[in-house]
Amino acid sequence: MSDADKPIGYWLKHLHNLIEEQFDATLGDLGLDRRQWQILNLLSGATRSRGEIEQALAPFWPDGVPRLEAALGGADALVARGWARYDGDTFSLTEEGRAAHGTAAERVGDTRRLLLRGFTPEQYAETVRILSVMAGNLEAALAGRASADKQD
Repeated sequence: MSDADKPIGYWLKHLHNLIEEQFDATLGDLGLDRRQWQILNLLSGATRSRGEIEQALAPFWPDGVPRLEAALGGADALVARGWARYDGDTFSLTEEGRAAHGTAAERVGDTRRLLLRGFTPEQYAETVRILSVMAGNLEAALAGRASADKQD
């Protein structure tokens, strides 16, 4: 089977796995995994509640359930390193966390440029649009099926 004959599901899963692997290579020496980067990046914009972080990151965990304790407070995690602080139900970055975010953000930017090499901004926007339409088609179909199942 040639590359052109492989279905979109293959390419989506393959690309996802490569992105995960590249993030490990990009951030591994900083002691960050992709989920920790996502939290660090989310907190760089504002203080966030646990619920806001969980909602933002749910699509990125395999079962849709964020494991914030491991990413934020476990050994070598963001709070344990002094990069984030927890106050009641909100998390924010410390000055050390902001510095770490800056270093990681530069590397993530390099990774994004690598990923998009050969694409024009318009091609990237169209690719995202196409994927969004495909996702919307399946979401609508699944919602319709769920609605029909409830009526039965």
